[in-house]
Amino acid sequence: MALNQERRIGREAMLLVLSVDAEQEVKRLNQADWQACMGKVGSMEAHKVVAAVETAAKKNGLIKTGIYRESHALYHAIMEALQGVTRGQVQLGSVHRTVGLSFAILRGNPYEQIEEGDWIAVSLYGTIGAPVKGSEHEAIGLGINHI
Repeated sequence: MALNQERRIGREAMLLVLSVDAEQEVKRLNQADWQACMGKVGSMEAHKVVAAVETAAKKNGLIKTGIYRESHALYHAIMEALQGVTRGQVQLGSVHRTVGLSFAILRGNPYEQIEEGDWIAVSLYGTIGAPVKGSEHEAIGLGINHI
């Protein structure tokens, strides 16, 4: 099992969420046999962030509805990314924090052997802070899980 250095799923997911021309970047990734989508979410509730990412993944065909292992892999990737944004404690409104995030979801095989199967990455980038305009700072998170 060797990771393909040209197909690093986490790196590509981070570059996508940070890209200036997201539409062009999604096209490039699709041509390279990745499945990708993006979205935005703002909330004081972590479950709304999870729901927004899950909805985008299902709507864009990155995971199959009704296949538990795909939803489960996505959930763990989202939670890992949220831990990065919230610095290890996935709490928002209960501790008077809010987020405004862009997200990217990427699915594909980052290994040299096709038998390794697909992985999924979720990257989050935006702001977190007190629910008062101007009281936020940038934050970023990445989660990767095998399907």
